[in-house]
Amino acid sequence: MSTNESPEEPAGAGRPPQDAPGQPEETGRQRLAAGLWPPRVSRAQLIVALLLFVLGLGLAIQVRSNDSGALRGARQEDLVRILDELDGRTQRLEDEKQRLEDQRRELESSSNQAEEARRQTVEKERQLGILAGTVAAQGTGITLKITDPTGQVQSDQLLDTLQELRAAGAEAIQINGVRIVAGSYFSDENGGVAIDGKKITQPYEFRVIGKPQDLEPALNIPGGVVQTLEKEQATVAVTRSAKIVVDALRAAKQPDYARSSS
Repeated sequence: MSTNESPEEPAGAGRPPQDAPGQPEETGRQRLAAGLWPPRVSRAQLIVALLLFVLGLGLAIQVRSNDSGALRGARQEDLVRILDELDGRTQRLEDEKQRLEDQRRELESSSNQAEEARRQTVEKERQLGILAGTVAAQGTGITLKITDPTGQVQSDQLLDTLQELRAAGAEAIQINGVRIVAGSYFSDENGGVAIDGKKITQPYEFRVIGKPQDLEPALNIPGGVVQTLEKEQATVAVTRSAKIVVDALRAAKQPDYARSSS
């Protein structure tokens, strides 16, 4: 054998290794992921990260210390000025609060006074309406029925009955559908009686609102209305009631000459 001949190389020498048959080839993404995880951190990197954390923590503490101690380093004159400003602002706020509370009380008082005035006006209007006969009324009272079969009862006797009831405290009166007011008048007409020009027929029925304990005795006094009517052969019946309704109305009359002086 010659000395210049090199030994025989094994098969496949000097060529890149071939993947084992049946094993899948890795992709670029898989190789990148394998290179990044798990992370390979050196000791120098850990030291640098620790120093950066300590530096950031120190800066944060310094900022908070500067904020909380801003007034600590202020001069005495500045502190006095700041306190004076705070006192002045507090006083102004207290004055504003007091002014608003006074204004609220004034508005409430004005509102209450206006509401009370309105209520009194409505009540006064209702009372005047009852007296003028322009509104209906109801309340305790009596019913007086006069039956005159012989036709002897005349207008003056009915007027006397009305006056007796008014003197006893009657507040609203209605006779046979005619509302009695301050200006009502009675007259004899064609063998009968007329009230304010409107003829009424018997039996004459009085609906009277007032205190029954005062109205009935006033009619039955000796020599009073009941005895006078009974002398004329009339029959008189008085009935007390817890609810008398006076619903005959009079139209409000506009005065020709009188005007309010207020």
